[in-house]
Amino acid sequence: MARAQGARAQMALAFETTYGTPPTSGYTRMPFASATLGAEQPLLNSELLGYGRDPLAPIKDALTADGNVVVPIDAQAFGFWLKAAFGNPTTTGAEAPYSHEFQSGAWVLPSMSIETGMPEVPRYAMYAGCVLDTLNWQMQRSGLLTATASLVAQGETIGTTTAAFGAPTEPPATFDLQRFGHFNGSIKRNGTALGNVVSAEITYANNLDRIETIRADGRIDGADPSIAALTGRIEVRFADQTLVTQAINGDPCAMEFAYVLPSGESFTFVVHAVYLPRPRIEIAGPQGVQATFDWQAARDEVLERMCTATLINGREAY
Repeated sequence: MARAQGARAQMALAFETTYGTPPTSGYTRMPFASATLGAEQPLLNSELLGYGRDPLAPIKDALTADGNVVVPIDAQAFGFWLKAAFGNPTTTGAEAPYSHEFQSGAWVLPSMSIETGMPEVPRYAMYAGCVLDTLNWQMQRSGLLTATASLVAQGETIGTTTAAFGAPTEPPATFDLQRFGHFNGSIKRNGTALGNVVSAEITYANNLDRIETIRADGRIDGADPSIAALTGRIEVRFADQTLVTQAINGDPCAMEFAYVLPSGESFTFVVHAVYLPRPRIEIAGPQGVQATFDWQAARDEVLERMCTATLINGREAY
């Protein structure tokens, strides 16, 4: 008997025309490291009395479909997650390389259908109406560079045949994986390289509002974005007073987090107005002194947005 293994798992994604309706074609095979995307329905204990000490059968509670997908930050596939987070990009370039610019502040976000497959069972789970809630990643000196996408789905449909991978006329699109690494990363403050940074963390949140109406199928009616949030953390070796002075004065700065491959592909994430809190400077021992800034971003009054993500690659459109 075949047993499911993560090494054989598959994932395909397509953007929906109608929320909650999986497309019949147009899927793209996505690279991923792990996924907790799934549906769960807890049981409620019976509260009824008069039937003895043994309880009556439990009752099913509301259905919830959500989870996280850990994906590589690469030159092509990551654009799908950026589109889910920010909406359709503005693409420029008559030929490769193309520049895809994603901006924060969109009122409407696209929904996706995501199918995960375990062909050896077989089990194919289609998650319709997936909307991206948060996108998070870290910058450091070494290790594998990945991002975590948190999703809210409308529901789950499980079958023994695939709706995304088995289309004979149009199988899911694939592409050559070009991963960015931590050694490709850089951080700038107001256009100047920021030194002495030990690590950084970036989290963009759409703060989705689930529309939990009463339905016969137990699914939600949608997930609407509310006030967005962009937060993070930078940990630096305490070498000068630049960041501390900014925190004390309460002035914003622009922060740029970028990755560039030698072949020319790049991913740049610019936060236009970063506000720093005043940190506690601790001397923990004889080693170097470090300071941690839990920063927050806000809307830049000139650009009228909070952040801009630019992905340069050979893909013509998303």
